Amino acid sequence: MCRHLAYLGPEEPLGSLLVEPPHALYRQSWAPRRQRYGTVNADGFGVGWYAEGDPVPARYRRAGPIWADVSFADLARVVRTTALLAAVRDATVAGADQEAAAAPFAAGPWLFSHNGAVRGWPGSLAPLAPSLPAVDLLSMEARNDSAFVWALVLARLRGGDEMGQALADTVLEVAEAAPGSRLNLLLTDGETITATAWGDTLWYLTRPGGGTVVASEPYDDDPRWQEVPDRTLLAAGRTDVLITPLKEPSDALAPEPSKEPST
Repeated sequence: MCRHLAYLGPEEPLGSLLVEPPHALYRQSWAPRRQRYGTVNADGFGVGWYAEGDPVPARYRRAGPIWADVSFADLARVVRTTALLAAVRDATVAGADQEAAAAPFAAGPWLFSHNGAVRGWPGSLAPLAPSLPAVDLLSMEARNDSAFVWALVLARLRGGDEMGQALADTVLEVAEAAPGSRLNLLLTDGETITATAWGDTLWYLTRPGGGTVVASEPYDDDPRWQEVPDRTLLAAGRTDVLITPLKEPSDALAPEPSKEPST
């Protein structure tokens, strides 16, 4: 379910990243090439972007499919940015919360998207609810699994965690509570991109003219696209990408094997 994309780099029109490429996110809404779960992403879409001199991103979200919004292509043609996060949605629960359920979710300088699904939602994550401040639960934008995962990430960010630590710890916490969940998370603050590959596809492209794209799947057939291995944390700037393996919750909690003295 869902396809998403984040970009950092030289100023570009939204459309050059989201509409114009032959397999852009726009087309992925009805014809994704590498989506493992679901076939059509018609349950909403959104894009968040940063304007020069303003650390708080703007958002444009709708409850319907991106191809049905006659204004979006025109907006995307003229709005320019050096950083964005966009997503098209295939809902886990059809009709839940309409536009409010469409990524990107936002708070302060951050934009967030979740490609995947929490197995056993909502009961599987009920034990995690007490770990969140009541005000965070009451102010959730939507009542779906992605909004709750965002609340867990946001609590860590507000607590001082770096973006990579916040995503990694949230993925392990949710995966332990709801085994079999798909947790491809995507987060940006306009200066860096952080993502996880956990159960679905993730790719990145370091463009020769400058800039980095991180996406659920390539938007063209450029051979420089690199696939990110599953169970991985990705951290990207405008010119560099770092990939770090993530452990399964059972591996992270397992005791170190004892070392017997040699004889």
